[in-house]
Amino acid sequence: MNGALEFAGLTAVVTGGASGIGLATARLLAARGAAVACLDLNPDDVPEPIIGLRSDVTDDASVRAAVAEAARRLGGIDILVNNAGIGAQGTVEDNSDEEWQRVFDVNVLGMVRVTRAALPHLRRSSAGAIVNTCSIAATAGLPDRVLYSSTKGAVLSLTRAMAADLVPAGVRVNCVNPGTADTPWIDRLLSSADDPEAERAALNARQPMGRLVTADEVAAAIAYLASPLSASTTGADLAVDGGMSGLRLRPRT
Repeated sequence: MNGALEFAGLTAVVTGGASGIGLATARLLAARGAAVACLDLNPDDVPEPIIGLRSDVTDDASVRAAVAEAARRLGGIDILVNNAGIGAQGTVEDNSDEEWQRVFDVNVLGMVRVTRAALPHLRRSSAGAIVNTCSIAATAGLPDRVLYSSTKGAVLSLTRAMAADLVPAGVRVNCVNPGTADTPWIDRLLSSADDPEAERAALNARQPMGRLVTADEVAAAIAYLASPLSASTTGADLAVDGGMSGLRLRPRT
């Protein structure tokens, strides 16, 4: 198989695909031969030839309709990238019950809804694969990120449990754990800080490589896990975090 076009003849659905990691992933999969549909609240931002479909992952009817339309227009679904998600800040004391429910509804139940709708199509594929966008927050304690970290911890467990359930169906399930990525969400977060430049410098310094992860780097990891060339990889979480999860470097002097 030609690694440059390993997705030729395959179809993929990417949620949250109109910007950031989702858009980078959709573009990469398309460049490597896949027919791609993006589900997003703002599908008009999805560039051709990628298909943009409106979907709200908190609404089961919306999800089922969008997945069915994607399958119809693509001729099936071989790959699902569960990327849609939102951020949250604060300690365990800082967010209301309603905010906890809202963020879990998007970040965890959103993946459940989309996966549930796509599974009949994935089971019919000879190359069925699911990749979930998780986070380093699932495995490292980060300050002021209790709610967000809790949802990503759930995504990590969800990934492993789904992988166990779907082995008999031939559907692989993996996730990527990005560090802090340079995306529109981070830009919005920094713009609200008292000193955006100092906050960016602190985020850069938190990762051993000294810079933020790029959306394209995360997309490359997602493509690796989704690829038929990785047919023996399931139940795995792949860190794309500049070494944050595994390295303990001496302070730079």
